[in-house]
Amino acid sequence: MFVRNAWYVAATPDEIDKDDRPLGRTVCGAAMVFFRGPDGAVTAVEDFCPHRGAPLSLGRVVEGKLVCGYHGLEMGCDGKVVAMPGQRVRGFPPIRHYPTVEQSGFIWVWPGDAEKADASKIHPLPWADNPECAFGGGLFHVKCDYRLMIDNLMDLTHETYVHSTSIGQKEIDEATPVTKVEGDEVVLSRFMNGIIAPPFWQLALRSHELPDHAPVDRWQICRFSPPSHVMIEVGVALAGQGGFDADPKVKAAATVVDFLTPETETTMWYFWGMARHFRPQDKALTAQIREGQSKIFAEDLAMLERQQCNLSAQPERKLLMLNIDSGGVQSRKVIERLMAAEQS
Repeated sequence: MFVRNAWYVAATPDEIDKDDRPLGRTVCGAAMVFFRGPDGAVTAVEDFCPHRGAPLSLGRVVEGKLVCGYHGLEMGCDGKVVAMPGQRVRGFPPIRHYPTVEQSGFIWVWPGDAEKADASKIHPLPWADNPECAFGGGLFHVKCDYRLMIDNLMDLTHETYVHSTSIGQKEIDEATPVTKVEGDEVVLSRFMNGIIAPPFWQLALRSHELPDHAPVDRWQICRFSPPSHVMIEVGVALAGQGGFDADPKVKAAATVVDFLTPETETTMWYFWGMARHFRPQDKALTAQIREGQSKIFAEDLAMLERQQCNLSAQPERKLLMLNIDSGGVQSRKVIERLMAAEQS
């Protein structure tokens, strides 16, 4: 149920840089341990000591080498044993090494065939190095199938009900979504014109020094890219000024960033955030938006984890597929096609 020959977000740099502790994390069912080598670059190997099978993530990092916390075996960045107290290690078997790249503020890992790993295929994040943009985000561990989160993010009609006090409004239900499949990418668009912005976007308008109760044109453009990334272009502009294409002076716009990294078949790592295109130097605003976004996503988690419980308890039940589900349905088809290609 995972596409393995692909780049996933495994961690953020601050998670790796905590004292001398390595980071253990499971990605696509594979237990890995991340640490910085002697040159400062992040690397990942199996979280399995070849001596007695202890988790290497319970050890420590000393001068760029991973030292097992059980008997002191020292592991190099390439998965080969370097040394062990009182032992000759020449015949020790290596463990698996996973390709890793630190780029655009994230640690990326390739859990599939290492020979096929190509760093040029990492998802582009044009806002990451753009001084005109600001990013703030976080990480949740979610007890649900990552595909349920894809469904959730590619069908934003749930905002009216799950997020009624922040970003939800009845006009979302009333706007007809348009879904397009462009190669391996699925794009679902929804436009709402001449409406009053919900509370979260009223805050954004005020932050942009725009009237918060004037009619606006609102847009949501959800983009799924394999293996499991969803970027959502969102925003509001003063009504009649061009909507999505309006002058930046009359709109507040952002990109909701969602990296969904499967841990197991029913758990995932959710790296979330927002890259906004207004007042990028305002750190207080970044913190305020991050706090608000965290509360919004926490509402999703409560729903999705209970949904997973229901589905796990009754796996034979067939679910309805409506027109609002088209984004998630098409995204799953892309995943299924890529998995089939790997298996063949």
